[in-house]
Amino acid sequence: MACSHIHFNLNLPSFPSDAAPLSSSTCHSRTLSLSLSHSSSLFTSPKIACSSVARRTCGVVCSQMTMEEKPLSENRMLVYVPPHPLIKHWVSVLRNEQTPCPIFRNAMAELGRLLLYEASRDWLPTVSGEIQSPMGVASVEFIDPREPVAVIPILRAGLALAEHASSILPASKTYHLGISRDEQTLQPTIYLNKLPDKFPEGSKVFVVDPMLATGGTIVAALSLLKERGVGYKQIKVISAVSAPPALQKLSEQFPGLHVYTGIIDPEVDEKGFIIPGLGDAGDRSYGTTDT
Repeated sequence: MACSHIHFNLNLPSFPSDAAPLSSSTCHSRTLSLSLSHSSSLFTSPKIACSSVARRTCGVVCSQMTMEEKPLSENRMLVYVPPHPLIKHWVSVLRNEQTPCPIFRNAMAELGRLLLYEASRDWLPTVSGEIQSPMGVASVEFIDPREPVAVIPILRAGLALAEHASSILPASKTYHLGISRDEQTLQPTIYLNKLPDKFPEGSKVFVVDPMLATGGTIVAALSLLKERGVGYKQIKVISAVSAPPALQKLSEQFPGLHVYTGIIDPEVDEKGFIIPGLGDAGDRSYGTTDT
């Protein structure tokens, strides 16, 4: 089987004193290059350029050569891997093959809560005003409930990752989308579609898909949103684990998209599973497998 390589260039600017530290593998140098083996004859070799900003790691996924010190284009897909220790903790719990179903599902929900929190930073519409506190008048900001925000979990496992969405985004609406993948061809099939025929103008949409492996499922979901008038820059994808084949496919078809993921793994096997990954997220969330 042919072996290709994925190259990550991490450009690390100076952080403020209260910024969350990066892992020890990235702190010793301002610029770090990683080469991860990607063994699969099914996928073309992606090239991923990554940079970091305060409190999060940001990757720019593109099909061209990696960038030097150039401004990020608005038409590039951005991939964020927030370096929060709780995100690393819950990803580790999910990876453990000994994690029982209830704890696995809870870990998926907690990871989704953190990723949605990061993804909604500086993105949600707000309204300002003044209120009377017990001690005096205070200037305040609230999330504007008049602006449309939608959460779309992709069944089944997306339900677990999006479990706390309503507590983080109280004014949001949830639309369910069921997509299964043929185990032989790896092609997606839509079996449930509760999306509206048209989304309100200016809608902000979170698409929740725990595993971005080959990219077939997430591409099918985003294509349905495109048909309903939602632009790529109005969408943020929430994922527990991502792999280069899916990220490469998204970067080529959906410029301007933002992806928030718990971790990026280097490989997808011939069956379409992320390696090392965490297994079948749906089966492990709902106890439908003995493995």
